[in-house]
Amino acid sequence: MGTQSLEDRTAVVTGSTSGIGLGVARALAASGANILLNGFGAKAQIDKLVADLKAQYEVKVGYSAADMSKPVDVAAMVAQATRELGRVDILVNNAGIQHTAPVEEFPVEKWDAVIAINLSAAFHAIRAALPQMKSRNWGRIINIASAHGLVASTQKVAYVAAKHGVLGMTKVVALETATTGITCNAICPGWVLTPLVQKQIDDRAADQRIPVERAKTELLSEKQPSLEFATPEEIGAATLFLCSEGAAQIRGIALPVDGGWTAQ
Repeated sequence: MGTQSLEDRTAVVTGSTSGIGLGVARALAASGANILLNGFGAKAQIDKLVADLKAQYEVKVGYSAADMSKPVDVAAMVAQATRELGRVDILVNNAGIQHTAPVEEFPVEKWDAVIAINLSAAFHAIRAALPQMKSRNWGRIINIASAHGLVASTQKVAYVAAKHGVLGMTKVVALETATTGITCNAICPGWVLTPLVQKQIDDRAADQRIPVERAKTELLSEKQPSLEFATPEEIGAATLFLCSEGAAQIRGIALPVDGGWTAQ
């Protein structure tokens, strides 16, 4: 991991105070990139995370409390990274929320929130970061989409629509930057054991009055043929590969890390 291949690069990772985003931030920091974290959490917890990452990886680490549902906040986050860390070379759009309900019962405000955070925030961040990437003729834009960017499930209309939208946006950005040193790709995780997914497992166990382990197995067996969760570390490794020179001609793809989910 510590190849220092991303030394002197700076990465912004949204939704990176826990889960997949933190896994990605750690992987990038381990390769020498300076990091701007973003996400929710208690101040003491975030301060500790920033200090730990600085100490462990010997890189610069900043933090933005930007609310991804607010375009002004998203633009300010990119500006903050540029001001405090010098530049933005790598942008990982990871922040996401979930809500489940049948279409006709889906609350309008939940639809708006999921689209804002899972889709529009990525657009606003890309729009803000692209000019400086173009000025240096190098950049890596990685959108953390989902297996739900490629296939659908019931009860998740906003999430599935947003993630499909992310893949469309990824392709457009890839085409618009095709003759440059900037690439734009998406990673499509299946079930990853994060706090968000753990909550779904706990809810299922409570609703069906079954043990948590059984709820976990049932969740996986419905979608993920490997019957194993992907890990934040694996998503981090995929991100590192897409940042590498070896991935210079990988443009506009959706890379599933999903235990076979979308192969079915």
